[in-house]
Amino acid sequence: MNSFRARLAIIMIVTVGLAVFLSGLFMAKSVERNYLTSKQDNMIREMRLVLDAMEWKQGQPEELFYYYTKEANRIKNITGSRVTFIRGDGTVLGESDEDPRKLLNHASRPEVVEAKRDGIGRDIRKSESVGQNMMYVALALEPGSENSDIIRMAMSIEDVENSIRELWFFLIMGLLVLFIISAVVSYRVALGLTRPLEQITRVAKRIRNSEYQARVTVRKQDEIGELGTAINAMAESLQEHMKQIRQKEGQLESVLDNMINGIVMIDRKGKILLLNRMAEEVLGFSARELVGRHYAEAKQQYELAQIIQEGLVKRQHLHDEITFYFPEERLLEINLVPVFHSVEEFGGVLLVLQDVSAIRRLERMRSEFVANVSHELKTPIAAVKGFAETLLGGAVNDPEVAKSFLQIIYDESERLNRLIGDILELSKVESRRVPLQFSPVELSSFTAKTVELLSAQAASKGITLETEVENDLYLEADEDRLRQIVMNLLANGINYTPEGGKVTMKVEAVSLGKSAPVSDGVESDYDHVRIWITDTGIGIPKKDLPRIFERFYRVDKARSRGSGGTGLGLSIVKHLVDLHKGTITVESTVGVGSTFMIELPVIQQ
Repeated sequence: MNSFRARLAIIMIVTVGLAVFLSGLFMAKSVERNYLTSKQDNMIREMRLVLDAMEWKQGQPEELFYYYTKEANRIKNITGSRVTFIRGDGTVLGESDEDPRKLLNHASRPEVVEAKRDGIGRDIRKSESVGQNMMYVALALEPGSENSDIIRMAMSIEDVENSIRELWFFLIMGLLVLFIISAVVSYRVALGLTRPLEQITRVAKRIRNSEYQARVTVRKQDEIGELGTAINAMAESLQEHMKQIRQKEGQLESVLDNMINGIVMIDRKGKILLLNRMAEEVLGFSARELVGRHYAEAKQQYELAQIIQEGLVKRQHLHDEITFYFPEERLLEINLVPVFHSVEEFGGVLLVLQDVSAIRRLERMRSEFVANVSHELKTPIAAVKGFAETLLGGAVNDPEVAKSFLQIIYDESERLNRLIGDILELSKVESRRVPLQFSPVELSSFTAKTVELLSAQAASKGITLETEVENDLYLEADEDRLRQIVMNLLANGINYTPEGGKVTMKVEAVSLGKSAPVSDGVESDYDHVRIWITDTGIGIPKKDLPRIFERFYRVDKARSRGSGGTGLGLSIVKHLVDLHKGTITVESTVGVGSTFMIELPVIQQ
């Protein structure tokens, strides 16, 4: 902008200077011309006065030399100008400064010729006789006549030239002062014009650097002010648009980062443009490592590189499932979709990675569940059918055999009924269609009632049931479902504990960081309750511990069926504990026994 200011100032100064110079030159020439014209006019008036005052004599030149020379000297003394009297044929009759007899004929002198033609003649030239620049003015007595006598005055223009030089000096000094003033004014004007432009330029640069809050200070509503207003309007519009763009980018980034599917965008040259958070997790690489690089540099499954290459070539939707082993084993469903910016412009491909490991595992579990249910149902039905056929074949006639067979049919029917009931119960629990009715439960009386229900079963095997519960211990829970949890665990303990063993139930209060109100606004110093159920049974092998809460999973399948279990009890317990927002864990040693620990919050929130 400084160079523009300098150029503008120089242009203005040169323009003003040139105008001042030309004006001064014209003025000087005009003054010089007017000055000379004024001198000449004065000389013409003087000559006319002379002609009116003197007598113009005629005769031979020798007779007239003295008279006209005397008159020329007299007039010179009065006017200060050189005076010459010239006869019509060009002969000099009288001269104030020279001897007229020695002077050449003046008929061809320019001022004389002009005077005879026009009445007045003028000329400026160097005099041969005097050797100086002279200004000549001639006046004809009879204008238009070739034989008219002439009176001529001449004066040295040295004085005129001195006066003109003095005029030029003062004129140049005045022009110089005027030029300096105009230069200062021009620079100030250029500065005033360019300063707002500099501010507009600075604001434009800030806007270019994404500082959209920058604004121009508008002081005048002229053209530059309108430009500043337009820049401000543009900046405000850009700021609003960038705000909307950033908001949309933030929303899009939030959507991408929170998607459960991995998203990878690849351009038509194979360069990775975008990677969301799930794609980073699935591929085991960060976006910083891959964005801007070729997909082949990802060092991933060969099948993935192949499907990307195929998609870039064929430019059509592709689908496949690939097992990934890095960073962990996953089964991924791959959907590759071509991206077109227009009908014919291919932009690349969009890779959608969906982890279907859990879905396939659930499908496998569902298939296994159906197989297990079929197998579990088939066993009692086959027993009922077999013994019924035997009775129909004639065994009914033997009362003892018939009674034994009917008892077996009854037991298998009961087992089938329990199995179907547990399957329906598990289905309701898993689908969370079980309406829980939460209410305060006093655990001391609750434990006593629950143990009393199983005391007969424990007494039949000679198993001791022991309880240890703190007084005034409360818990918000669905009492029926809580009893179902505890009875399932206690029943398992009785079933898998040899005769003479012991099953213990212990309930204690624990604090995990904050107190919880129990009832009527009274606060307690505990916020969780732990229920321990320990038996001295056969125990569970360490390898089976992670799977004991699976449906139909049995550690000792023969013993489980003999004990009348369906294999669904612990799975139901796990789901009911989850519905109470609690946790259940197990510790066991083979031949020593098992301990189940349930931790439930005091208040359901």
